[in-house]
Amino acid sequence: MGALTDPRRRGVILVAAGTLLVVLTFGGSWVLAADTTNVTSEADTENGTIVGVQGPARGGNVTMLDGDGNVSWSHGNAIGYTDVTYLDNGSVLATFAAGGYRECGPYEPPCKRTGVRIIRPQPEPHVVYEWTYPVRTRKDSEVHDAEITPSGELLVADMEYESVFTMKMSTGERTWTWNASSYYEAPEDPTREDWLHINDVDRIGEDRYLVSVRNTNQLLVIERGKGVVEVINEDRDPSVMYEQHNPQWLGDGAVVVADSENDRVVELHRNDDGEWEVVWVLTEADGIAFDWPRDADRLPNGNTLITDSRNNRIVEVRRDGSVVASYTVEALPYEADRVPFEESARNPYPASSDGVDPDETGGRDVPVLSTLLAGLRHAVALPYWVSELHLVAALVALGLYAWGGRLLASG
Repeated sequence: MGALTDPRRRGVILVAAGTLLVVLTFGGSWVLAADTTNVTSEADTENGTIVGVQGPARGGNVTMLDGDGNVSWSHGNAIGYTDVTYLDNGSVLATFAAGGYRECGPYEPPCKRTGVRIIRPQPEPHVVYEWTYPVRTRKDSEVHDAEITPSGELLVADMEYESVFTMKMSTGERTWTWNASSYYEAPEDPTREDWLHINDVDRIGEDRYLVSVRNTNQLLVIERGKGVVEVINEDRDPSVMYEQHNPQWLGDGAVVVADSENDRVVELHRNDDGEWEVVWVLTEADGIAFDWPRDADRLPNGNTLITDSRNNRIVEVRRDGSVVASYTVEALPYEADRVPFEESARNPYPASSDGVDPDETGGRDVPVLSTLLAGLRHAVALPYWVSELHLVAALVALGLYAWGGRLLASG
């Protein structure tokens, strides 16, 4: 009984209990965690994968992986990178945001700027072209997507003013602009709030573009001279798409998209009534549930390349979900492209919804804890297996340490 009434002994016991809780919870998960690097005999080891890593607060990079998932080269020097495109000459077009600029337009210096860089990997990775514009804040304002059109112009998804435009790369002169305010009811100043979060634009035909409007759960088809000509998920139904990223047009009437907040990848087809419906759903790979996937590309071989952001991996899967290859990458990858293939229209799956549950999601949110965990992943690099359970264990351990520390101090 004396040991239990002695404050110092009780303090030691509490501190030891907190330490044991942390060791068992974190150590056990680390030991039992599945390896997220898995390259099977059917993997395409001849071609690499280029990845845009948004990264936690310390910054991101553009990374080239070889066919076995090893890093061939990497380039940082930014707050974060998002979209990446492999160019014919071996360079990479990447969208990014960075800070410390003195030329800030309407904003006070130093400021953040966002735009595109072209990175040449040889002899060492270096920037050979940069175009940027200032933004009020980096958060929810950075350019997430851009591509070079056949005419040599730059096509940009602008999140600061919520628009899509093309420009001459040599001069920065705009040649066409679509403003979202022509279709959606706009706030007085879109730079002061995360209004629509336009995070992707792809050229899908002559003067036709597929645009992802994240905050409305919608994809738009926009045509020059006409504006919006088609809306995917007109009702903004979150069971169809919920704050999606990086859709890929597979041909007229078919699109595959990273359904991010539903923690899944879906393929949508336009049915005979002109409505869009889910015909394929995938919520996990290698037994690991997706956690905020933000890119899905249909490859020429019919497989799908998925960027599983908060699980820090890139996976290539067959239609049945079985894994062909899985690559571990740095924290918060945003988008990945198999080199040298581009995101052109290809290989929609057969239009059959047999066995597909459009309401199936990988979501497993725990109130407050899941939000806290997501915030931590944006601030620091955490292993994919860290979950809400580990947060509870850490909080309990901190409580035991505080209680035990007070007893030790009082004894």
